[in-house]
Amino acid sequence: MSRNRRTILVPLATLVAAGAIAVGSGATFTSQSGNTASSVVSGTLTHSNSKDNAAIFALTDLKPGDTLNGSLTLTNTGSLPAAFSLTETASSNAFSSNLLNLAITDTTTSTTVYDGTFGGLTDGEATPLGTFAANEAHSYRFTVTLAQAATNTEQGKGASATFQWNSIQLDGTTTNQ
Repeated sequence: MSRNRRTILVPLATLVAAGAIAVGSGATFTSQSGNTASSVVSGTLTHSNSKDNAAIFALTDLKPGDTLNGSLTLTNTGSLPAAFSLTETASSNAFSSNLLNLAITDTTTSTTVYDGTFGGLTDGEATPLGTFAANEAHSYRFTVTLAQAATNTEQGKGASATFQWNSIQLDGTTTNQ
């Protein structure tokens, strides 16, 4: 090969090699990853009362020594656990002091909620019943007793009370995943 040709070919080969290196070094390693849709859904806070909008008990012609039982079942129908309570919203009791008794018992757990004078719960003040898990049910018995010691002065008297059952969400928590 002639010297002139080599003089032209060497720089040309160098230029082609440099171009190839420049094009080849433009390559970059890459990687990708992805996640499916991340989401949250709120829970539900509801409960059922087997005697909703109805009296728990009602009796006329109560006489000394009589006992009246009424019952209902509360069920946490929501997906969240909740703190339940009972509130006597209004009450009246015309009987003489300590003659008409009311006992409220959680028959599911054999726990006494209240045992005292009818109307003795503080109106508007909640009485805690504990935490119910989702789908947990508790039955309550209301027992009203007119004392055997009631005299003729108690004839024709009456008493009444209205109750409200409440469920409140538990404190928020942090979940790490």
